[in-house]
Amino acid sequence: MPKKRILVIDDSESIHKDFQRILCPAPSECWDELAQMEATLFGPPSDSPEEEDQFEVDSAFQGKEGVAKVKEALASGNPYVLAFLDYRMPPGWNGFETLRHLREVAPSLPVVLCSAYSDYSWEELVRNFAEETPPLMELKKPFKSHELHQLARALTSMAKQLSVA
Repeated sequence: MPKKRILVIDDSESIHKDFQRILCPAPSECWDELAQMEATLFGPPSDSPEEEDQFEVDSAFQGKEGVAKVKEALASGNPYVLAFLDYRMPPGWNGFETLRHLREVAPSLPVVLCSAYSDYSWEELVRNFAEETPPLMELKKPFKSHELHQLARALTSMAKQLSVA
């Protein structure tokens, strides 16, 4: 099963490392040995929930770069199923401007706005993007690992169901 592609657009390298660590943990040697023994005893594994939760996380450090990556992914036939977008990314586009451009090139891409601070109120964002599908979501920094993982699982599953329907 292919991994679900997620794009993180944030100017902080440490945030990108956090997303990688949380959503793409390195398999432990212990788990690999156990999986090999299980495959030997019972045959190759069928699709399991763990396989469905595998993510591929790409990084963009500015809004323009993020929009370019979304365009490129669409053109290659391997689009992103979710984007996490920071509100503040000096010196380039802020999250609001980036979101406007993302909606032009990929209107159905779910976007989660992430930041400790915002130059826009949530009401203002909703007013500007409320009619959009899919709905806009917010994740406040600092976030907890399990919150990020649950949100990524839920939104990528929803995106998969919408693309099948």
